[in-house]
Amino acid sequence: MMKKVILAGGTGFIGNYFKSRFEEKGYDVGIISRQPSYISWDDRDAIKEALEEAHLLVNLAGKSVNCRYHDKNKREILQSRIDTTTILGEAIKACDNPPPVWLNASTATIYRHAEDRPMTETNGEIGTGFSVDVAEKWEEVFFSFDLPNTRQAALRTAIVLGPGGGVMTPYLNLVKFGLGGVQGSGKQKFSWIHVEDLFQIVLFLQGRDDLSGVFNCAAPNPVSNRELMKRLRTEMNAPIGLPAPKWMLEMGAVLIRTETELVLKSRWVIPERLEQEGFQFRFDTLDKTIKDILQQNKRVGMPG
Repeated sequence: MMKKVILAGGTGFIGNYFKSRFEEKGYDVGIISRQPSYISWDDRDAIKEALEEAHLLVNLAGKSVNCRYHDKNKREILQSRIDTTTILGEAIKACDNPPPVWLNASTATIYRHAEDRPMTETNGEIGTGFSVDVAEKWEEVFFSFDLPNTRQAALRTAIVLGPGGGVMTPYLNLVKFGLGGVQGSGKQKFSWIHVEDLFQIVLFLQGRDDLSGVFNCAAPNPVSNRELMKRLRTEMNAPIGLPAPKWMLEMGAVLIRTETELVLKSRWVIPERLEQEGFQFRFDTLDKTIKDILQQNKRVGMPG
């Protein structure tokens, strides 16, 4: 009998990558989504049935934060995370044979803007503002469920980089068109994780019955925004990279309907628990990450 994994919200960049990797490993992959042809969030019975005897549940569901933070979008960003997590928790409680492991997405944005020191699970300081409020409430709901037969871990994930899309695509396009200079002061820290390492963390936590709670999912060697853009220009042989001061970013964010927080907040996050438990990152430096993404994108005709 094939092992079964359920990916909730599994139709985005990370979900598609996870689906293909799990299938390569011989898993039967079920997906819960608002998109047609998948298990519907409105069908509680189907969700419970899918979770019965599943070996693993990974919840990635939530409206993209790549949008303007007006009241409607704020409500949808929060509720899309709270509602889906609640549905999953209630479904697990109703199962006769619930999944033994439930990994729920969270975000490294829960920590404050940090240019002075790194944030770890033990000494990281929780920030303030809308994005932090969302992260706190999301984790609060997740850990509110008392599930004696299901181990839970929240993945405080940094910016996920990988081939074929995701956050890296707009960065590569900026460099391609000569706009790959520093953004804002350039001092803000950029914490990231390669999507393959995120997948390996999922496998690692699945296999460790002794691990639960909160985990920072970020590569161990964050860089400044200035270093990020310089390395992208070097790898893409782009001699010119015009800088984008804060006022220009604010104007541009309005035009493309996003928020400057995505590039200006200093995320200085270290994966202390994972490293202490012996997890080995395959893409521990930005150079390895960028080289891999550009090589894989080149094979399929993507930017870079």
